[in-house]
Amino acid sequence: MTTPDTILIVDFGSQVTQLIARRVREAGVYSEVVPFHAAEAALERTKPKALILSGGPASVAESGTPRAALAFFAAGIPVLGICYGEQAMVEALGGVVESGHHREFGRAFLDIADDSALFAGLWDKGTRHQVWMSHGDRVTRLPPGFRVIGTSGGAPFAAIADESRRLYGVQFHPEVVHTPDGAKLLANFVHNVAGLRGDWTMAAFRQSAVAAIRAQVGTRRVVCGLSGGVDSAVAAVLIHEAIGDQLTCILVDHGLMRQDEAREVVELFRGSYNIPLVLAEAGPAFLGALAGVTDPEAKRKTIGRLFIEVFEAEAAKLAAGGEPAEFLAQGTLYPDVIESVSFSGGPSVTIKSHHNVGGLPERMKMKLVEPLRSLFKDEVRALGRELGLPEHFVGRHPFPGPGLAIRCPGEVTEEKLAILRKADAIYLQEIRDAGLYDAIWQAFAVLLPVRTVGVMGDDRTYDYVCALRAVTSVDGMTADFYHFDMAFLARVAGRIVNEVRGINRVTYDVTSKPPGTIEWE
Repeated sequence: MTTPDTILIVDFGSQVTQLIARRVREAGVYSEVVPFHAAEAALERTKPKALILSGGPASVAESGTPRAALAFFAAGIPVLGICYGEQAMVEALGGVVESGHHREFGRAFLDIADDSALFAGLWDKGTRHQVWMSHGDRVTRLPPGFRVIGTSGGAPFAAIADESRRLYGVQFHPEVVHTPDGAKLLANFVHNVAGLRGDWTMAAFRQSAVAAIRAQVGTRRVVCGLSGGVDSAVAAVLIHEAIGDQLTCILVDHGLMRQDEAREVVELFRGSYNIPLVLAEAGPAFLGALAGVTDPEAKRKTIGRLFIEVFEAEAAKLAAGGEPAEFLAQGTLYPDVIESVSFSGGPSVTIKSHHNVGGLPERMKMKLVEPLRSLFKDEVRALGRELGLPEHFVGRHPFPGPGLAIRCPGEVTEEKLAILRKADAIYLQEIRDAGLYDAIWQAFAVLLPVRTVGVMGDDRTYDYVCALRAVTSVDGMTADFYHFDMAFLARVAGRIVNEVRGINRVTYDVTSKPPGTIEWE
């Protein structure tokens, strides 16, 4: 698939490197992340119009730590180093980075010491701006050709520039929301320094992706596993636009989906898009396999194993009916691709196992079609809108692969799932009715493995506790609980207690999410 002008992001191991790529994409320019040890090959392969060097946990002052290749600076293209990336640039070009100086973690203030193309139209000389720092080392001597353009209390070289070679470094993190003007600074680098137009659009991606799918698949058949989520749905609709009825979708209803979710998917694909769809109703089999299972990881592995078995059986039926598929379509996203090539394994490996149920086995010997593998979640939603998927479907909150099983701690039973499903539906309905759904990143109910004594009317009850969770997020990397007013929570709690038999108490989770993870379950 062809891509427009590219900015290459060299990953030195920062937990927020993906945010750099997102900010560049938001500026309308295609970006690609590569681990530092593969960056020189990627530089030759992609012929990028600019480079950004990410932060990282290592110390340039120590031996054996990641280094910036001289090829980065000999390519004649603009380079921006961020935090560790600035230090790696300085060290590679003859400057000095030292440990043991004043550290800066968290909010700091950048004083603009001089004008530069990096700050043009954004920050003027003599002004002060809030930024987010996270460093223990600092630059103590600049390489030849560089000058200071910004300072902070703990970093006398907090922003540096070599305008003649279009090389820039900042000690702070412009990619995080805690640097209020950070996205604008990155857009400044993309447009004003690198001179890129900003032609990364979903309309252009759609056209290019359809052509790439047709070239890859030809006249052969593709099978796609639907999960009920946005990613697989968008992938399926895009592939169907490219190859029509050569695509067959399989929806495994494992009985762990949200209320009416399987029915909605079937109606959308069969009714609105006329896409061939096989519905495998396997709820009893999954519940039987989960009987007595309480460990969360054991649940996920059980669900993943059985999902593969059911999917494989349905694919075999298609082949026996004269429609063997040579290709398997998946809704793989760019964060998955980045993580799979991370030099360190990355902080999200454990998180991913927490959400996913595993891929299909190699014995199926299918070639993969992954048309979304260069997109972030927000871009997938934009593509869904471009393809005409209904807004209520495109904008739905993320839902983990194991479904309600991990929102039902302890043993999963049909009774508990029915209770949880109804409570969750009431909660989401109230959020939508209040006009809050799109303001919240993710909201859901959890049926706690706790029963409490209560009094309802003249009767004593001994029923479950339902926990409600809602978080806000700009980037999916950090999150805070949504600050509902008490009237809303009282209304939701009243409805759940009154309408859902089996729950006599409702609580609201006010846990915030630390940086560095990919999704919030």
